[in-house]
Amino acid sequence: MTQQQALDILKSGANVFLTGEPGSGKTHTINKFVRYLREHSIEPAVTASTGIAATHIGGMTIHSWSGIGIKEDLTSSDLHKLAADPKFAKRILRAQVLIIDEISMLSQRTLSMVDAVCRSVRKIQEPFGGMQVVFVGDFFQLPPILKQATLESPHKQFAYNSPAWQRANPTVCYLTEQHRQDDPVFLNMLAAIRRNELEEEHFESIQSRIVQRAVTPIQIPRLFTRNVSVDKLNDERLQKLPGEHRLYVMTNTGRSSLVDTLKKGCLSPEQLYLKVGAVVMFTKNNPQAGYANGTLGVVRDLSEGFPLVEIRGGKRVVVTPQDWKSEEGGKLRAMVSQLPLRLAWAITIHKSQGMSMDAAAIDLSDVFEYGQGYVAISRVRRLSGLHLFGINEKAFQVHPEILQEDSNFKSASKEAQKNFSALTPEDLIKIQRKYLSSIGGTVDAHEVQEPKKKEKGDTALETLTLWKEGKTLEQICVARNLKQTTILGHLEELLEEQKINQKDLSRLLSPELERALPEIHTIFRETKEDKLTPIFAKLKGRYTYEQLKIARMLIKKNS
Repeated sequence: MTQQQALDILKSGANVFLTGEPGSGKTHTINKFVRYLREHSIEPAVTASTGIAATHIGGMTIHSWSGIGIKEDLTSSDLHKLAADPKFAKRILRAQVLIIDEISMLSQRTLSMVDAVCRSVRKIQEPFGGMQVVFVGDFFQLPPILKQATLESPHKQFAYNSPAWQRANPTVCYLTEQHRQDDPVFLNMLAAIRRNELEEEHFESIQSRIVQRAVTPIQIPRLFTRNVSVDKLNDERLQKLPGEHRLYVMTNTGRSSLVDTLKKGCLSPEQLYLKVGAVVMFTKNNPQAGYANGTLGVVRDLSEGFPLVEIRGGKRVVVTPQDWKSEEGGKLRAMVSQLPLRLAWAITIHKSQGMSMDAAAIDLSDVFEYGQGYVAISRVRRLSGLHLFGINEKAFQVHPEILQEDSNFKSASKEAQKNFSALTPEDLIKIQRKYLSSIGGTVDAHEVQEPKKKEKGDTALETLTLWKEGKTLEQICVARNLKQTTILGHLEELLEEQKINQKDLSRLLSPELERALPEIHTIFRETKEDKLTPIFAKLKGRYTYEQLKIARMLIKKNS
């Protein structure tokens, strides 16, 4: 499912589980949805399971928002107190849309408590008190941290096992585009980890990235499983640099409890010690200044007060303080300000979740949790940026329950995509307008016309328009500024929907591929596979994934 299709479903008012592989654009899609709601006078409750995730989306933790704090259980007395507390009651009554990011790290018990609080405060027995709920995350990533007393039934830990999730019955939107990695070999390896189907070719790729610590460039950040390793390396490296350090202290405003939450979630430390030559990582997005969360750099000068940092390509940026905010109902509740930097010789895998990095040196010899290895290596944009110090037997294991559940999520997403695609643009707009009106949003005639144009400009339909004009695959890629694999995905989708004339598919054939088709089609028929990875392996990588995708479309034509 594309980001635009998921956004259309979100706008309809449906409860949604927005998921997809790392780099598929989950946060980007949610940010667009939040902007859409605010443009129509709806202030959503934007929350996350952890403080770090909350800072990425400008929200607060779900524990703080709902008032449950660190509680493991809620009694009827607890519910009564929360419902009687004006602060929490007003917050929950005012919300019409509740967004919970990094849902993989929220336990089923905690989600049930949030549901109970919402129903109690709103005095409505529908799931979450009748609010639209949006769960965001990827269950292949880090799971909930559970106390020992709850570990007797680990298969019940995930949020989707909660009765609250099941009653909410979210529409699954599984994003399939990739915006972080553009390396097909690396993408193939990440996909194999998710399927628990690592093969010899993948292990060869992994083996090729194992390096010696001593020869790894010092500028590349190290990712470790434990804080003690991170702090030790960062302190050692800073002390070895010549010259005096400079201290930058975080400032704050707002209620102390909210400030503390922001501090815990902020990747920049309260006290940031820097020296010229220090390797740093940016902790916030600022496209205008030329950096993003995860951009690496080296401090070149500290003489003018704020650090001058050199980033990739030789560009130099004067780094000034940025704000991390906690807002509610459009009002500022708390804020911390600090330079958007942290020492980057080392960082924990846990804190790296949500980041995109040009390169990372990762120690997976001490992995102790499902998902740690996958989260760590999927931070990197391409295989050439991956440097491994070591791995253990659990490094690339995924939770066995998640394998089956992920298959169910993908099937549910395809069904949702099919159902919503059956709606005409006019009907979809009517549904979206009706939902906005029902929750008190503002809609005028001018605002309604713009989404209608966007519907017709759906990304696959834009590709269809260019295809019908007789343009080649290469011309469409240039016109749309998209990769071949993305355009071919559109064409497959359009072929299945019978919006493309099958006889025109021959336009995709190069002379080389036309000669190879008999061999490729023979493998497809012998293996009875529709997935490309087994075919790619059988053919020993002689043909690209794009060529195999074209061959798959042509065999569908001829079958």
